[in-house]
Amino acid sequence: MSYVKDLDTAETTGLEQIQFFAADGLKYRGIGHKLGFHIAEVEKGRVVFEATPNEDAYNPLGTVHGGYLATLLDSALGCAIHSSLKPRLLYTTLELKVNYLRAMTAATGPIRAEGRAVQTGRRAAFAEGEIKDDKGNVYATATTTCLVFDK
Repeated sequence: MSYVKDLDTAETTGLEQIQFFAADGLKYRGIGHKLGFHIAEVEKGRVVFEATPNEDAYNPLGTVHGGYLATLLDSALGCAIHSSLKPRLLYTTLELKVNYLRAMTAATGPIRAEGRAVQTGRRAAFAEGEIKDDKGNVYATATTTCLVFDK
């Protein structure tokens, strides 16, 4: 099933699909739209999301909720894997491990989550990545294991 009527996900590669969504973020109004992040860069096996978290993403302690960072990383790592898939293949996250290295607030400003596919096989795929601010400070790192399957 495609979220967009004019994208044939059965005949396009994962890279072509991610490029399609990156070209116009309004074509897909999913989790990225709700949380305020978008695809900034795409190449086979590598995807970068950008966001500027605000107080809407805060936890009760007054910092950006870890779930916001985890969702951003899950998206970047998953899309990095997706960008390496052939037509008619899908993936789903089996495991996501996030390491939080420092607190984030709205004052952090723009952030980038980069995901890189490490290995994509017939049944499993692995990716790694991190979230950095525009000064190069790392806020979180992650690894994921995904199941690859036929559509």
